Amino acid sequence: MKAMIYTGGLESSMKPHSSGRPRALTGINGEPLLGMLIRRLAERGFTEIIVNVHHFAGRIYEFISQKDFGDIRIELFDETDLVLDSGGGLKKVAWFFDDARPFLVYYLEVLSETDPALMYENHLRSGALATLLVRDRESSRYMLFDNNMRLCGWQNTETGEEVIFADHRGDLIKYAFSRIQVLSPAIFNLMPREDVFSLVDIYLHLAPRYPVIGYVDNDSIWMDLARAEGIIEAEKLFRKN
Repeated sequence: MKAMIYTGGLESSMKPHSSGRPRALTGINGEPLLGMLIRRLAERGFTEIIVNVHHFAGRIYEFISQKDFGDIRIELFDETDLVLDSGGGLKKVAWFFDDARPFLVYYLEVLSETDPALMYENHLRSGALATLLVRDRESSRYMLFDNNMRLCGWQNTETGEEVIFADHRGDLIKYAFSRIQVLSPAIFNLMPREDVFSLVDIYLHLAPRYPVIGYVDNDSIWMDLARAEGIIEAEKLFRKN
């Protein structure tokens, strides 16, 4: 199985923990986030991983070259010259996903104990174009699903912005996106021509015609590491365990 890890994002959200170093190398009790995630994915059967880099790209190259990850194939894609957003970044590495198999996309700014292999298997059974990890938690932005967990819209509770597909039936259930997803390779043929765009926008654009589904996990640990408080909470939790 293959996976892509996004390491980007504004460093300011994680200061003082990430000051002077890339977010990907922020440590949880001494173990860099990137190394922790690669190790966990390897344990669950992922054997080929591509990592996008831009902030402090050289430090990440150095970390990967010096760290022994065993037989895992690791490639890096450098967005230093132009940050492409989540969709644009994925589009540029379509060459990596050349085996016609679904793949995992993981934002490093979250820490989750959801089993990615089980999520992958669920995606295979569903035949979906995209399977999005979602959670019943407080957020300013929600994805809206029908009773079959098919994506039917999106809303921002702070701005009042809302997108709901005209053909949905019944009440919609709102969940917050947990920033982990499994995608079928067919998505590459459905992407726009431009280079910079977000994956969420693509999901909303494609969902009226293609199955984009939610995978609910309210039980596993999930933390937002884009907040400095999230790093502190994670350190306390993993020290305790």
